[in-house]
Amino acid sequence: MATVSTSGQSHDMGLHTEKLTNRTQQRFFDAGESANLTYAWAPEVDTNKVGTLDCEGMDATAINIRIRELMTEGCGTINLSNPGSMHGLCVGILSRLQLNVTGSLGYFGCGLIDGPNVNISGRVGWSCGENMMAGTIIVQKNAGSTFGAAIRGGDLVCRGDVGSRTGIDQKGGTIIVGGKTGAFTGFMMQRGRMIILGDAGINLGDSMYDGTIYVGGKIEGLGVDAVPADLNDLDRKWLKSKLDLYGMEAPNGIDNIQKIVAGKQLWNYDNLEPSEKKLVL
Repeated sequence: MATVSTSGQSHDMGLHTEKLTNRTQQRFFDAGESANLTYAWAPEVDTNKVGTLDCEGMDATAINIRIRELMTEGCGTINLSNPGSMHGLCVGILSRLQLNVTGSLGYFGCGLIDGPNVNISGRVGWSCGENMMAGTIIVQKNAGSTFGAAIRGGDLVCRGDVGSRTGIDQKGGTIIVGGKTGAFTGFMMQRGRMIILGDAGINLGDSMYDGTIYVGGKIEGLGVDAVPADLNDLDRKWLKSKLDLYGMEAPNGIDNIQKIVAGKQLWNYDNLEPSEKKLVL
């Protein structure tokens, strides 16, 4: 039987032994973030050309198809009404677009988007903005659990309260919550930044790998390997610019915001994890 190189298997599976010590987001943190680019094949749209979409009597599939048809027709602004809290609406939009939703969305609203600016006048259900790549989503009322799950870029904003597990597995971007958030917020967070202007529930930042969580209210309890850190001038500058952008304020002032980061004791930052070694050996 031919011998298979374990090193080759490791690289084929996307695993490697590159040293990660001291390589955190703080090394390339920049308060002035660059603009995201659009796809070459994205439809040419004009924000001055407005399309309307009344969702009454339509199902989610038909609504999502109609959004794409309006974009193909050049509509850069779409006003969507009567969504009826349906699940899976406004997903997979990979282009610049101003999307105004009058009403509330159900589960998985605005997931897998890369570029649009979305304003939702009502509430959203679980997992709004899941795997979001770029753009903005602003929710004017409250949001359900797993808000911004696995978000990778862009700004995801809820002006009200959100449920538990906000930003679970967050990989980038910014999540802003104007009110309070539930338990396990920032669970297994890997990159990005989160601002909670109200209170945070138990197990905040549990098992976080990297990233930063800012909390303006009370913290009920920190999770495993989540530790307090000092707020510096760069943090203050970024917090002010980001909150000003959405007309939001820290209730007790920016100087009293608490900063939470990973203690980096839970993970092995230098080599493959033991479980990964078992997988490839």
